[in-house]
Amino acid sequence: MRDAYILGAGQSSFGSFSNRTYLSLFDDAFDAAIDSVDGDLSPDAIDEAFLGTLGVGGRQIGLSGPAVTEHVGLHGVPATRIENACAASGYAFRQAVTAVRSGSVDVALAGGYEVMTDASSDHTRWWLGVSGETEWERLSGTTFAGVYAQMASAYMDEYNASVEDLSRVAVKNHGNGARNPKAHLGFECSLEDAVSAPTVADPLNLYHCCPTTDGASAVLVASEDVAREHADALVRVAGSGASSGRVGLFQRGSLTSIPASVRAGEDAYEEAGIEPSDLDFAEVHDCFAIAELLAYEDLGFCDRGEAGRLLREGVTGPDGELPTNTSGGLKSKGHPIGATGTGQIVEAFDQLRGEAHVQVDDPRYGLTHNVGGSGGGVTVHVFEKEEVIA
Repeated sequence: MRDAYILGAGQSSFGSFSNRTYLSLFDDAFDAAIDSVDGDLSPDAIDEAFLGTLGVGGRQIGLSGPAVTEHVGLHGVPATRIENACAASGYAFRQAVTAVRSGSVDVALAGGYEVMTDASSDHTRWWLGVSGETEWERLSGTTFAGVYAQMASAYMDEYNASVEDLSRVAVKNHGNGARNPKAHLGFECSLEDAVSAPTVADPLNLYHCCPTTDGASAVLVASEDVAREHADALVRVAGSGASSGRVGLFQRGSLTSIPASVRAGEDAYEEAGIEPSDLDFAEVHDCFAIAELLAYEDLGFCDRGEAGRLLREGVTGPDGELPTNTSGGLKSKGHPIGATGTGQIVEAFDQLRGEAHVQVDDPRYGLTHNVGGSGGGVTVHVFEKEEVIA
């Protein structure tokens, strides 16, 4: 099996754009990915494309993948649309990696796109709800904020965690996002702001929830031969893990863990030949503040019930032992559903090349963690910086 490398990666600005379409946003992301390649790479070198989107609002549900690739000039390139809720482009990236590793292609495009802010709040909640369990959760009126609020309540009861623990996620990620010019909510917030915000679904408040966002992201995956020809520094896909899980909370044995995250993380670590302690940074799926706490524990950053301590002690802060969500995360950078997974990988690529807005000191290994819904599908990827090409 061949190794796969990231040759280039880029994203549009994330935010609310009344005059933009998913096509024009992806145009920005694709151009940014091509421009990030060190050498001259013609788009004609791309052999296949894998694109992730939920299709919020119902726009171009059928054949949106070919619509996107034709729009950016990849005429005739095979394009597959992948839908796995919020993990759509994480899975698109995994498919691109698999295609390169198998030898069927030399360069694959992975990406995602979503426009979410042109619909009413009620309409958007309906579209987000389609990724939850239908019969017993969605049709009974449960929202995703409500689902994660149940997880937060269970976690707080089981581990004696506090609203302050949830709020520190917002403070940290907004601090990072304030330094990211492409972040949707690029401003800082205080702990007092985050604790006292209006309730959305108790115990979650406004600062514990990510925004609905428009945006796109794109990543170029290549074989080692192509990477060595075009890149000044190599970013290798060291490990790729994925897992499915129960879609409904009521189907799970516990509300304080996402089993698919555990399994996907274990597979990614094993393939990469590393332990969680080897990581230098991580981008984890923080659609709600509780999701980041669960990710710390599911991915082995700490023992069960210890996630709040990592935040209190600054371990996952920008100057800590394991900086997490240096992009601002979903909480500050934004969460355009289909674009989130490959958007995380854009940050990993930038970190390992020393080009991030909140740069970690000389990282070697980084991780991305992308969750669909409340854990029905998860991808985890580990990336490694290799020696600069002579």
